[in-house]
Amino acid sequence: QVPLLESGGGLVQAGDSLRISCTFGRAFTNYALGWFRQAPGKEREFVAAINWGGHTTYYADSVKGRFTISRDIPKNMVYLQMNSLKPEDTAVYYCSGSQSGTSTTDIVQSPQDRLYWGKGTLVTVSS
Repeated sequence: QVPLLESGGGLVQAGDSLRISCTFGRAFTNYALGWFRQAPGKEREFVAAINWGGHTTYYADSVKGRFTISRDIPKNMVYLQMNSLKPEDTAVYYCSGSQSGTSTTDIVQSPQDRLYWGKGTLVTVSS
């Protein structure tokens, strides 16, 4: 079973909405999960995180109020609902998981080489 597998990326216009999904293996059930993104020519950056129970979330300032992270525990899925998309949101979006922490802090503050990663899904926002 692939530990983390993203889906749902695509090409949208500015102002549109898109939801991307990540299927995670049972090893991540009791740990925090998150989304990062990497735009062309830029470093990978944090987007959103959710704690193990799905009750606590945390967002980068650049997406706060537009993006919503959620998780469906029985289905082993985590989602990123993206509204009011902008061309600067264009990036490969990566699902990330911790196997050492349960809080959003563990996603936000852990060195990226301490997290587990999916292969990413491309989101392109045209102007």
